[in-house]
Amino acid sequence: MSRAAIIGGGVIGGGWAARFLLNGWDVAVFDPDPQAARKIGEVLDNARASLPALYDRPLPPEGKLTFCASLKEAVSGADWVQESVSERLELKHKVYAQITEVLPKGGFIASSTSGFKASDLASGGAPVVVVHPFNPVYLLPLAEISGEAALCDKALPIVVSIGMHPLVLRKEIDAFIGNRFQEAVWREALWMLRDGIATTAEIDDTIRMSFGLRWAQMGLFETYRIAGGEAGMQSYLEQFGPSLHWPWTKLMDVPELDDALIAAITSQSDAQSGHLSIRELERLRDDNLVAILRGLRRTGSGAGGVIVGHEQTLAMGGEIDGLPITLRRAVPVTWTDYNGHMNEAAYLELGTWATDGLMRLVGADDGYIASGKSYFTVDTRIRYLDEVARGAMLTVTTQVLSGAGKTMKLFHRVMKDDGTLAATLETLLLHTDLTTRRACPPEPHVAQALETLATAHAGRPAEGAGGAVGDRN
Repeated sequence: MSRAAIIGGGVIGGGWAARFLLNGWDVAVFDPDPQAARKIGEVLDNARASLPALYDRPLPPEGKLTFCASLKEAVSGADWVQESVSERLELKHKVYAQITEVLPKGGFIASSTSGFKASDLASGGAPVVVVHPFNPVYLLPLAEISGEAALCDKALPIVVSIGMHPLVLRKEIDAFIGNRFQEAVWREALWMLRDGIATTAEIDDTIRMSFGLRWAQMGLFETYRIAGGEAGMQSYLEQFGPSLHWPWTKLMDVPELDDALIAAITSQSDAQSGHLSIRELERLRDDNLVAILRGLRRTGSGAGGVIVGHEQTLAMGGEIDGLPITLRRAVPVTWTDYNGHMNEAAYLELGTWATDGLMRLVGADDGYIASGKSYFTVDTRIRYLDEVARGAMLTVTTQVLSGAGKTMKLFHRVMKDDGTLAATLETLLLHTDLTTRRACPPEPHVAQALETLATAHAGRPAEGAGGAVGDRN
């Protein structure tokens, strides 16, 4: 079992702890704050309800979380040390001196710094590499990496293994790439506030209702390439390039954050979202991100591609009571209705993915489908037996009721982690030639695999088969 040491358990440190824990690492935390355990516990609650919901495969079993009384205890034996203390260079150097006393041979320190260069962090002799994440660390995949090449090379595979996208900076700069963009937008927003042009709510609406949505899946340059039409980027630059010389923005100037501007920002922000607690805002943010990221994973665009790539490394399979596990996944917010329950359509989708899992098990996989053969669903009957809420982990086992000839009849059991049966689905499928769109017998290896499973599963009662109507209370 790999072990990560988290030094500093604030918002970012807690996010790192959740990211590592939910990817199967043991985590040791050192933070002198007496509220650290409570704060990290609340971050973990959010993470457990959101990160697993991005995937169609289960994450590894959660690691063990330990709160340590000393920095030495946390770092001893660690495979990864993540420093997330306050942004004060003298404090970081003091912490690094303590870490290096107990750092395992060949180890290094990964810093969450938002702006310090790796050369500044390592100026005291500590082996430090910048691994700068974005909040929430457990959901957003980017990690900007900078520092000595050998240390960057060590950090890269670990970052990838926990489902993140490493971006190694070509040149060392203060504030890196992401924060420089954010700083530019932040400066312009402050000027608009100071000059009475817009409120905090109006500025946020402008971002989230327009270019923020575009940037989530294409970024800046691809977005502008499309804006250039069929002629592409060159046409865009010829058309809009001259506007760069117009006095539209004040990006090079910084408004003074005097008492009046601070008061205006604070009062407007309170009016905008003060009716929600920070934890409620975090849950809203996470639910929105899960919905957006799951949309992106469908096309493999942007951060969705990172999720798909990481998912391929996650284990599948196993059995319960002699029946194969064909699906195990958390319930995303997009599967819930106005009552907070998993809705009827989501059960059908769950059964679809479980059927796909059984098809892969018998050899009717992506390659088989590409060759021109597949199974089409012709009938599904669902029983809704228990409520299922957002974030619940569901496990589906599949029983082959029959698999002779052109038909395949399956019985899926959907179980919650406490063993409660949440639903059952009985599905009838017809093997089809994709070129003629007509039923045909399956290939011999698929037919044999189905016959083997049907024989092994024979005699088991398909309890609940029959199809009752679901409850919407």
